[in-house]
Amino acid sequence: MANRRVLVKRRKSVRNICKITRTMQLIATARYQQALNRAVAARPYTEKLAELAGDLSRGAGAIDHPLLRSQNPDAPAAFLVLTSMRGLCGGYNANVLRTAQARLEEWRVAGRSTELRAFGKKGIAFFRYQKVAMAEQNVSIGETPHFEQVEAVANGLLEAFLAGRISEVHVAYMRFHSAGRQRPEIVQLLPLTETPGAEATAPAESGHAAAPKARSVDYEFRPDAKTLLAELLPATVRIRLFQAFLDASVSEQVARMVAMKAATDNAGNLIAEFKLIYNKTRQAAITKELSEIVAGAAAV
Repeated sequence: MANRRVLVKRRKSVRNICKITRTMQLIATARYQQALNRAVAARPYTEKLAELAGDLSRGAGAIDHPLLRSQNPDAPAAFLVLTSMRGLCGGYNANVLRTAQARLEEWRVAGRSTELRAFGKKGIAFFRYQKVAMAEQNVSIGETPHFEQVEAVANGLLEAFLAGRISEVHVAYMRFHSAGRQRPEIVQLLPLTETPGAEATAPAESGHAAAPKARSVDYEFRPDAKTLLAELLPATVRIRLFQAFLDASVSEQVARMVAMKAATDNAGNLIAEFKLIYNKTRQAAITKELSEIVAGAAAV
C-alpha cells in the first residue's frame, strides 16, 4: 500500500512543476507572437530585395561580380549552425543538429574542408561533446536577434569570402513556414545564385511548388549596373542571414510553447493519478481502522 505522506509530497511537487511549465508556456506564447511579427514583417523585404538583385543581375548582361563566384574554390566552406541559447524546446535543437551533422558527414566523405561556426549554447555544447572543431562559438545573439548583430556577422563572412579565405557560406537553421510546420534547412548564402532567394517561392494552390515566373524587365541603370549591384548584393546577403536568424527565433518559441503545453498536460494527468491513488489508499486505511474497531468491540 502506498504511503499517503509520500503521495502528498509527490503531488505537491508535480503541482509546483505544473505551475512552472504553465508559466513558461504563457511566456513562450507571448514571445512567439513578437518573434512572428518581426519575421513576417522582414520576409517581404527579403524576398523583394533578392528578386530585384536577380532581375538586375540578368538585365545588366555579362557583369561579373565577386559575390557571384568563389574567389578561392580550394578554401574551406563556412558552415553556420543556428541553435537556441536555452533548452526545454522539444526537438528543435535535435532536428537542426541532426541535419547539420548529416551535411558535415557528407562533406567529410567527399573530402571537403569546412569551418564550423556555431551560434547558440546548445549547438556549441553538442559539437564540443562530439569533439568537432569550431572556428567560431557565438553566444552574443540571443532569442531576439537584432540586425546590427547579424550585420556584423555577415560583414565578417563577406570580407572572408572576398579575400578568398572561405569558398562558400552555408547556414543550417529551422525555417518557419507556419505555426504547425517548421523544417530544418541548409541554404547557401555565398556565392549568390543567379536569382537569390529563389528557395522562398510560395506554394501554389495545388500543393506543388510554384515555378518562378519569367520576367522580362528592361532597366535603365543610373548609376551603372556594376555600382548598383555592388550595393544590392551585399545587402541581399545581410538580409538573408538576418531572415534566417528571425526564422530560427520564431521556430524556437513555437517549439518551446508546444513542449511546455505537453509538459503541463502530462503534469495535470499525473496529479489526477496521484489523487486517485491517494483516495484509494485513504479509503483502504479507513476501512482497515473500522475493521479493527469492530473486531476489538466483538472481542470485548
